Amino acid sequence: MIIKKKEIPIFIKKLQALLRRLPENHAKVPIIKETLSKHLAGFKGENSLDYHLSFLPEKRYYILHDIRLFHKEYYFQIDTLILAPSFILIVEVKNIAGTLFFDPVLNQFTRTLNGKDELFPNPILQTTRQETRLKDWLHKNKFPEIPIASIVISSHPKAIIRTTPNYAIKLSKKVIHSDFIPERIAQFEKDYSDDIYSNTEQKKLIRTFLKKHTPKETSILTRFQLTETDLLIGVQCPTCHHSPMKRAHGYWFCPLCSSKSKHAHKEALTDYSLLVKSTIACREAMNYLHVSSPYVCSRLLRSTAFTFSGTKKGRLYFLIES
Repeated sequence: MIIKKKEIPIFIKKLQALLRRLPENHAKVPIIKETLSKHLAGFKGENSLDYHLSFLPEKRYYILHDIRLFHKEYYFQIDTLILAPSFILIVEVKNIAGTLFFDPVLNQFTRTLNGKDELFPNPILQTTRQETRLKDWLHKNKFPEIPIASIVISSHPKAIIRTTPNYAIKLSKKVIHSDFIPERIAQFEKDYSDDIYSNTEQKKLIRTFLKKHTPKETSILTRFQLTETDLLIGVQCPTCHHSPMKRAHGYWFCPLCSSKSKHAHKEALTDYSLLVKSTIACREAMNYLHVSSPYVCSRLLRSTAFTFSGTKKGRLYFLIES
């Protein structure tokens, strides 16, 4: 049973908003597009895993995606966590095309594609560290000790996994293609045959995971060394993407394609919350939306914001749900 579903990561949403709000000829656009492409590929690979996990018995397995927990002085994140009564399985998904080579001597993970070699972080080392951190985390939160295992899923259909001959058998237990995961979990059931957690303890652990989960907050402007002045302001046309649209008679009007929209400002404010900050004052919104009337602007904000605080000129509107 999937408890915490896979959602579009906030980082992907921020990248998409950033591309909407930068001029097409901006120097940072190519690197932002490349970054978005990589993250979308990773998200696609993680999503494809759910099909194969759907064959697992729902009453025995609980599945959580994207869990980020605090451990000592740092956070650690797990792509997918599968909780069974007899073990916990950490799953790291890699949606990478090409020939993937695991070097057991140098602990390196490389990809060869179109004659070009590229070095990636070793996912086996990553999952091994996650096992240790999760074990410590469970102990700190006073949960019974339970076997913790991990696997790396290669989800790209054109990926070829290779290693040295003497490491092949060991690697086959650690790195598999996504369609083999039900069989691998069946093997874990044989390796860890004694149930340790009751269904009540499983649900208690799930509640704790969800309570302790802390999404990562990243300033996308800082990440790409940009400032708010780099961004295009104004309401963008949902039809032709021209900016800014003009406000008249309760509608947004596009001077380029003549489209009309009643709610086009909502996406503009969503972009603002992703790129700048989660709150906005009326004066800031007037400048950002190209609205000259404080009355009209405050009405738009009241219909869009989740809530607000303060009165009159000091009022702040919250653009995301807290």
